[in-house]
Amino acid sequence: MCGIVGFVGTENAKERIVDGLKRLEYRGYDSAGIALPIDGKIQIRKHVGEITNLEKIIADDSFDAPVGIGHTRWATHGAPSDINAHPHGNQDDSIAIVHNGIIENYQEIREWLAREYGVQFKSETDSEVIAHLIGIYYDGDLLSAVNKAVEDMRGAYAVCAIAAAEPDKIVAVRKDAPLVAGIGRGCNFIASDIPALLKYVREVYLIENNETVVLTKDDITIYNDRGQKVKRDVFHVNWDADAAEKEGYDHFMIKEIHEQPKGIQETLMRRVDEEGNINLDGIAMTKEDIEGFNKVYIVACGTAYHAGLVGKSLIEKLAKIPVEVDVASEFRYRDPFVDENTLFIAISQSGETLDTLAALREAKAKGARILSVVNVVGSSVARESDDVFYTWAGPEIAVASTKAYTTQLICMYLIALYMGRTKGILSQGEYDRILNELKALPEKVEEILAKEEQLAFLAKKFHHKEHVFFIGRGLDCGVSYEGSLKLKEISYIHSFAIAAGELKHGTIALMDPDSLVVALATQDDLYEKMVSNIVEVTARGARVIGMAKEGRVEIEQVADEAVYIPSCADEVTPVLTVIPLQIFAYYVAKERGCNIDKPKNLAKSVTVE
Repeated sequence: MCGIVGFVGTENAKERIVDGLKRLEYRGYDSAGIALPIDGKIQIRKHVGEITNLEKIIADDSFDAPVGIGHTRWATHGAPSDINAHPHGNQDDSIAIVHNGIIENYQEIREWLAREYGVQFKSETDSEVIAHLIGIYYDGDLLSAVNKAVEDMRGAYAVCAIAAAEPDKIVAVRKDAPLVAGIGRGCNFIASDIPALLKYVREVYLIENNETVVLTKDDITIYNDRGQKVKRDVFHVNWDADAAEKEGYDHFMIKEIHEQPKGIQETLMRRVDEEGNINLDGIAMTKEDIEGFNKVYIVACGTAYHAGLVGKSLIEKLAKIPVEVDVASEFRYRDPFVDENTLFIAISQSGETLDTLAALREAKAKGARILSVVNVVGSSVARESDDVFYTWAGPEIAVASTKAYTTQLICMYLIALYMGRTKGILSQGEYDRILNELKALPEKVEEILAKEEQLAFLAKKFHHKEHVFFIGRGLDCGVSYEGSLKLKEISYIHSFAIAAGELKHGTIALMDPDSLVVALATQDDLYEKMVSNIVEVTARGARVIGMAKEGRVEIEQVADEAVYIPSCADEVTPVLTVIPLQIFAYYVAKERGCNIDKPKNLAKSVTVE
């Protein structure tokens, strides 16, 4: 959500900032801007819409400097507009800032600045107050002014500031919003996410919560909240920068769908040795530890929450420990029963989701052991957890998560298998059976990807539907939620998922010839009940796409269209079932002409409540 890029060096800040902002487009944004100190004054250029709009207004060669900050904004306070776009300046544009997050007491600060200093505001944003605060406190020392401004602010923020009187530095501060500093040669960078920097640097400092950082072309100095210098280990980024390129695919989303066999293989095989033993990345979880857990909480948001629903079924079945799954934004506010006998599992693709991070902190304060499942190494969730289990999806650029979800599922299987086997609940034979099923998944996902044309055909046939229902039972129910989310977030179709057994309790009233139902029937012991549910909705005129395992051809007698997944054990169907739903959603959105990688109103990393 929003993107920050700053550069300080000896030449051409504009080019590097704009390039970095483009690499953060996946985070979601509605406007972009840049600020540079030129001839004793901060020059600000910003424009609503895509970065290409900004590029047109900064094309003049005279608009450049060796220092600058840039931003892509996702609107929270104030509608998308040129005025509300970042950067924001103070009264005389001697100070400029960019900001990710929300200043919760901005209205109070705004009124105080107007009353005591006669400040006149140009925008509707909460962020503008930061520039004015720094300007009020500025006496020639930007670091001091930023620190004083922070004392007045409540909320979550990553802020970067520049001053016309100090055109050789950037000062940045972080609280509950990601920030990294990139180490260059004769130059340095600041950004909200590592991909913005990969073209230029491979070594970064991960800025911690409540830290301030000062960047010049020669130095990066980090201070804690007591003003003391902090020594920080360098984090070396070993990602392949090309992983953030489309490589011939029309969109990142379809590229990432096709990368799932590799992601599943990497996430699985890095943790399973030749004897079939699971190594949870060195996490020390003994039999006594596991037996000491009286409850497991899985807390996440969005797609990660849906992975948690599957994780609940797996841990309860394989380890016989009661599990609650909660959305992080609800967990935070209901004083849950968490203590030192609780295992708290946080799932987050970015590792920066603010609600998940806040829930983690609350559970940790109550004594729970924190195990996080994240994709981004060094992220906030990872750093604040007791144990970290990384997915190996690689960079995920499209806003709609695909490969992160399937690798999260693999992590949940490994955690559940490890806990069940270590605890002694799971027999060796049952352990080996499920593990062998998991090992076969990458090849079976490839088989599904080979059916892409069939799913594209179904999308062409049904893309005009404005109401789509997803139904399933057991493990299929959790996958239904994810399939529905994928469709609604990129195609803007009203979509709704429900446990199939609940149809008669209200939802069946909505079934008519204009309805499309996607019915998942991959659980062998629930198959006949799902067939009955399909008959119920077709009797009301609804069209049905039925999904079942290969060999279950009788589904063709009750559904209008049938999609098959390779034969497998019921326990592992979620990994296979979701793939056709992702592909179907992608092609529906493509038929409707939607912005697939950057759907409206959505952001990749949600760092505000």
